[in-house]
Amino acid sequence: MAPAKKEKKERDDPFADLGRFSGPALYILLSLADGPKHGYAMTQDIEAVAGQKLGPGTLYGAIARLESRRWIEPLPAEDRRQPYRLTSAGQRVLRHRLQMLQALARVGRARLAEG
Repeated sequence: MAPAKKEKKERDDPFADLGRFSGPALYILLSLADGPKHGYAMTQDIEAVAGQKLGPGTLYGAIARLESRRWIEPLPAEDRRQPYRLTSAGQRVLRHRLQMLQALARVGRARLAEG
């Protein structure tokens, strides 16, 4: 991909450089949208909402990437559990991503109706 196109894509889609963690990242942000959770609670919520079971490596790899981008932040530990919460930057990114998915779904529904 040409550098100018890559830069535009990364501006338009903040998930672009998350690679294989882009799906899990979206699930984690979505899970934290209704309040702080620790890892196990996130996996349970993600499985209930999206039907996806994240393994510990995938979950904590995505958490590390989200935390490094400051889209989520850790809260004080509860016993041995580390809760996380969505930051205001994470809320903006999640809203943007959901808008992109909504636009994509609109196009898909329109194309199915044409066929």
